[in-house]
Amino acid sequence: MADLYDCTDPAQRAAGLDAAAAAIARGELVLLPTDTVYGVGADAFSPPAVTRLLAAKNRGRGMPVPVLVGEASTLAGLVLRVPPAATRLAEAFWPGGLTLVVEHAPSLAWDLGDAEGTVAVRLPDDDVARDLLRRTGPLAVSSANRSGRPAATTAEEALAQLGEHAAVVLDGGPRAGSAASTIVDCTGPVPRVLRVGAVPVDRLREVLPETTD
Repeated sequence: MADLYDCTDPAQRAAGLDAAAAAIARGELVLLPTDTVYGVGADAFSPPAVTRLLAAKNRGRGMPVPVLVGEASTLAGLVLRVPPAATRLAEAFWPGGLTLVVEHAPSLAWDLGDAEGTVAVRLPDDDVARDLLRRTGPLAVSSANRSGRPAATTAEEALAQLGEHAAVVLDGGPRAGSAASTIVDCTGPVPRVLRVGAVPVDRLREVLPETTD
């Protein structure tokens, strides 16, 4: 069972971040808070770790794992070119509940599932998550639940569902709501909403009126 750290306590937070970063470096899984729900994270550049994440969730490769980054500037290092639409949406909604699908650089040594050359990237609006991401680099992160079950909004719920598969749990307190991020595909000529979530479509259209859903 995973070791749990209460990140509302400064000493436990520091120890938990150290333990989580070390676990990620060993190819293990970590349960962490995001601004939407709790997530299960793995080293995005370790195919065995991502395979472990998919197996823990009982999820197939047909639903590739999104990637969380600690800084908006990291996006440019993951793609050959950042589409103008993605730049404008990131400027408006990052950090926050918006995931952008872009074409990743062919040189990247990762395997996130059957993504067909694309990656879904998000900058979460959560200090604990971003502090961890700044230590580890990009993480493959999916909601901390078994496929088909409700997303975890507390560390206890995440632990109950996936604790046996993870090395560390970072408890950042309960999440305010269970809405997942909104996903927008920026690989085509116009942005297309793939999933409506934390950011409503009308807010996206305030930034990019041509957005379709």
